[in-house]
Amino acid sequence: MSTAAQAAICYGDDKPFAIEAVTLETPRADEILVRIHACGICHTDMAARDRQLPTPLPMVLGHEGAGVVEAVGDGVTHVKPGDRVIMSFNSCGHCPSCEVDKPTYCYNFVPENWIGTRPDGSATTHQGDKPVNANFFGQSSFATHALAHARNVVKVPQSAAAIPFATLAPLGCGLMTGAGAVLRSMAVRAGLPIAIFGTGAVGLAAVMAAKIAGANPIIAIDVHDSRLATARDMGATHVINGRTEDAFARIRDICPEGLAYAFDTTGINTLIEAAFTLLAPLGILGIVGASSPADDLTFNEASLMGGGKRVMGILGGDSDLFGFLPELIDHHLAGRFPHDRLIKTFPFDAINAAFEAGESGAVVKPVLVMPS
Repeated sequence: MSTAAQAAICYGDDKPFAIEAVTLETPRADEILVRIHACGICHTDMAARDRQLPTPLPMVLGHEGAGVVEAVGDGVTHVKPGDRVIMSFNSCGHCPSCEVDKPTYCYNFVPENWIGTRPDGSATTHQGDKPVNANFFGQSSFATHALAHARNVVKVPQSAAAIPFATLAPLGCGLMTGAGAVLRSMAVRAGLPIAIFGTGAVGLAAVMAAKIAGANPIIAIDVHDSRLATARDMGATHVINGRTEDAFARIRDICPEGLAYAFDTTGINTLIEAAFTLLAPLGILGIVGASSPADDLTFNEASLMGGGKRVMGILGGDSDLFGFLPELIDHHLAGRFPHDRLIKTFPFDAINAAFEAGESGAVVKPVLVMPS
């Protein structure tokens, strides 16, 4: 039996999101119908809207959904109707990456997340008899309901029963990426220095995670004083405004022996190349910023090889959803990951205003709250 829903459809080309009636198919064996209570807005949603990803438009976007399970397919055993859940990216479960619990690098990531249908080409969402592109990150949660999958739906632990959905939702992508990059991908060691370039949601999550890891110093670089003030509050020991200061000279003064870790969220290739020059022996440069497909990076081979340095592309913070999302919730409950301080909520029908607030920098993490 299909489910009626309201969904924000992205038409691209500077057109506003339009909230329209749709229907979702009955869950298949490995699928889960979730009533969405809140959904974070992420830079990746903006990239899809702006046709920077191979996603067909018009489409129902949204990939940081949280809500309550309403129905499950016959093959789903880890959640049941009534469970509170968080959703994230989807993965195939059987490729070489998934087999070693690295689903962010799933060989089938594009068909599982970006093509607007299930991998077999069937639609999850319709308007009358017409299919609507959806299944974005295996969910499409800019809607009152979403059809998700067994591999991208995580049950919220009972210990977090009092945490609002608007606080839980953003953990599913951007915050997970920044925190996972520090705690998992780069495995930051206590007492060693890290510089974090860009203090949006991903960068601030990295700052909080660096404090959890015991990194010292923790240097945050941005061009907005307000975000740098937030970075200081979240655990940065030093903040640098790259618009008014020579950030690289400052970092060399703070860390004359070099950085053990540099983490870029900006995607600016010249900045990334310059950050590489700051690395100490065995230093790691982690990259999550979305650069232009035409951009290349150049590093000195002797420095890379002779210093045992690493340049690491990072997706989703190398997160195994079923292990890392509960870990982040535990950190939040203990006060070590106060990401709720980054959030501003917007009603679902204010989705266009929420996007504008996120893009302008007025809000670090906009979160949509669906009608009850």
